[in-house]
This record gives sequence, structure tokens and C-alpha cells, in this order.
Amino acid sequence: MCGKKFELKIDNIRFVGHPTLLQHAFGQVLKTDPSPKREMPTMILFNVVFALRATADPSVISCLHNLSRRIAIVLQHEERRCQYLTREAKLILAIQDEVSAMSETRDGPQSPFPHILPKCKLARDLKEAYDSLCTTGLVQLHINNWLEVSFCLPHKIHDVASNFIPPEAIERSLKAIRPYHALLLLKDEKSLLSELPLDCSPALVRVIKTASAVKNLQQLAQDADLALLQVFQLAAHLVYWGKALMVYPLCENNVYMLSPNASVCLYSPLAEEFSCQFPGHDLPAVLSKFSWPVSLSEFKDPLAPAIQETHLIRMVAWMLQHRLLIQLHSYACLMVPPKEEEDEEEEGFRARIEELPFPARVGGRSLSTPSALSFGSPTSSDDMTLTSPSMDNSSAELLPGGESPVNKRMTENLLTSLSEHEREAVLSVPAAHNPEDLRTFARLLHYFRGRHHLEEIMYNENMRRSHLLMLFDKFRSVLVVTNHEDPVISVFQSLPK
Repeated sequence: MCGKKFELKIDNIRFVGHPTLLQHAFGQVLKTDPSPKREMPTMILFNVVFALRATADPSVISCLHNLSRRIAIVLQHEERRCQYLTREAKLILAIQDEVSAMSETRDGPQSPFPHILPKCKLARDLKEAYDSLCTTGLVQLHINNWLEVSFCLPHKIHDVASNFIPPEAIERSLKAIRPYHALLLLKDEKSLLSELPLDCSPALVRVIKTASAVKNLQQLAQDADLALLQVFQLAAHLVYWGKALMVYPLCENNVYMLSPNASVCLYSPLAEEFSCQFPGHDLPAVLSKFSWPVSLSEFKDPLAPAIQETHLIRMVAWMLQHRLLIQLHSYACLMVPPKEEEDEEEEGFRARIEELPFPARVGGRSLSTPSALSFGSPTSSDDMTLTSPSMDNSSAELLPGGESPVNKRMTENLLTSLSEHEREAVLSVPAAHNPEDLRTFARLLHYFRGRHHLEEIMYNENMRRSHLLMLFDKFRSVLVVTNHEDPVISVFQSLPK
């Protein structure tokens, strides 16, 4: 089983490790370095084992096997280089023999561990790894003061409301990072840089120094002079290690509300920390303003100095760092009334149905929906747009150039994904008589299934917020707009089971 995952369950304890062979590796060293100082090792193999409860989650078992494998690789390397493992093992066995001899002359057996720890560096490293896993979930060791072993247990780092987030959910979320997201550091720049290893990537340092909650990843890549893909990878690395969160850039159109997991105690440690960070402000009082969804534009005072807006951004960023707020995004769903039956025997039944709330259909399901939607007047930041590389040419091709046969045929082709009844309902909307509006609606049709929020459509289609909201309003009889979290970000706001 050497070089493979080792897992053994005895009663209520599960042992997990990665057995590693030493004899073959050491024999290869003797062939290349026949020094008389080298001795044949007394160990054939070794195994760094973690003891867990038998009911441990499979993802926890997989992570700890990964840590055991990393430690084994480093120990194997150091054994080849300077027989570090053999030396430490001999020291541990010698101390155990001394303690056993002492126990015979005293009243009872003594534990050898208090005697081993001060003298054995390997024992201290293993104890440090155990203590770190139990407390923070982060392990950073320097085996033999030479090679580093870095590891994080995501279950411990991303523990929200006493409910751990599975690594698979975190990885799916990180793969869905988009250029319109922003990187929110969970610590100040100085503290975060001090935690980085000395040989860390210079690009990572530049990302940390340039990151801002009001700056999307595309802007971050430009300011840091890095490729966007590299910024994605570094941002995902910081999020996975619990050093940052993915958010949407803070602007006055963002809608926030109180998180279900937020602590609203008057005298909680968070309330005291907030008062120290923002003198003159009380955390429960500030959180009460987010009891229902509210946009940041409602806190804006045109007569107030610019420093007040900066102060509000810092407070919102602080509350997002501590997972006290969640952001709501707008999602559009195509909902059209069901087709009426033509059977005369059902006329009485249809008359009774007409007295009920108007039903609508999404993906074959019936839901009750309001008959109209309204939007507030757009603010100055409604026109904030991001440049999408994929839409450089496509949007230009679909610009109206009069009711030409080419444009008309293009619109008809885009509407072919709808059923006949849905197409009739869309074409009956007064705005559909405007070729430009109908063409834009048809181009965005695949976004109207409730899986793409407003900001994503703005980025992908290179559209202004005001233009998109106006289109929603024109087709409000067949579109329903709902507000909820972005699944990419909401994974880090997990609700307790």
C-alpha cells in the first residue's frame, strides 16, 4: 500500500494516512553518493496517520490524506538529503527507553511525550500541525527548518453559522468567478502581507496591494499589470485560503439586506469592534437599516461631503467582511399566460379561473405573479458598464438599421426557441411593434430564465443598466423580475442545517 491512500476503521476511530517507502529511495542515493558517512536506514517505511471519528465527512478524510501525503513527500526528501527522519526516529526511541527505565523505579508509567517535545523537532512539527488543524485549519510547517508544508482545511476556514462549506461547493464557486466580480480582503493589507511566505509570488503581493472593494477584477488586472487569467487564479487562491471574499463592486445601485446568520446582539464582540473602527456609529442601529432590501443610493446625501460616501463604503465593506450583509441581484424570468382552451364545455370553468390571480409559466411550472412591474428612475451610476471581450462585434451586428429583411429574419431566428404560444404573447406586447426593442429582447432572450442576474447581462452584452431596466419595463407583461443572491457568492453565506 506504499504510495497509496491508507484508511482503516477500528470501532469508532478511522485512521487515515499515506504510507511511504524509504528503502528503495535510499538505495538510489547510495548508488549516486557512496559516502562512508551514509548508513543503511533502519526504517523501511513510515506513515503519518490522522485519527478521526469514524463518522467523519468523506471530504475531511480526503483533505487530511492530502496533508499526510505532503508531509510524507517532504520527510522522504529530507531523509534522502541528510537522513533527517532516521535521526529523529532514533532520538524518539532513545527518549522512550529512558522514560520506560524511569517508570520502573517510580510508582507508575509516565508519558514520554512531555520529554520528547523539547528535544525532537519532528515531534514539535507534528504537534503544531495537529493544534493548527483543531484551531484555525491552517498548517504552515518548515520541516527540518528547510522545506515548507502549507495546507488549509476549508471546512474549518469557511465555517459559517457552525455549518462547514464542502470543498466541492467552494471549487464550483471559484470556477464561476467573472471579471465583474471584486476581491474583498478579509484583513488589512499590512496584516495579510505579513502572513505571506518569504518566497511567495510577487504577483500575489501586487494583487493584495491593488485590490479594492470598489474595483472589479478586470480593473484590478489592469492596475496590477497582470493577465486577467492570472488575477482569477490568485483571487481564487486567496478566497480558498480564507483571506478574501468575492463580491460585486460596491456602488450606489447595489441592494443589500441583513444576513440570516448575522449577530444582532447589542453587546456582542462585533458591536464593540465596529464602534472602535467607526466611532460615533452603533452596529445594531446600522444593521437595522438593512432589515429589508435597501440600495446604497438611499443613503446618499447630495449635500454631504465626499468623505461621508467613503465612510459608508468602508462600513458596508466591514459588514460584508464579517458576513453581516448579503447582496441581492435582479433576475428576469419569462412568464406568459397559459393558452386558453377552445373547448366550449370549459367556458364556465374558465370564467371562474379569470377571477383568480393571473398565473404565469416558467419552465413548465405555474406561479402567481403580479400583473405589472415598475422601476425607479436610474441614478448616475446606472450607466456604469464593463467591456466584455466576447461582445466587441456581436452587439454592433444587431444594431437597428431600419426594418430590413436581414434584421427581421435575424429577430425571427432568435425567437424560434420559444413555443408558438410564447412567441404570440411576446409579439402581442406593444413594445414588440418597435423593431429595435423587439430585436434587443430577442437577443437577450436566453438570459430570461432566472439564471443570469442584471450585472452579468450588462457585462456579457455590454449594455447600460438604464437601457436594460427600460427594456424590462417595456416587456413587463411577459417578464417577472425577482431579487435574490448570486449563487457564486452565496455559497460563503451558508445557512445552518
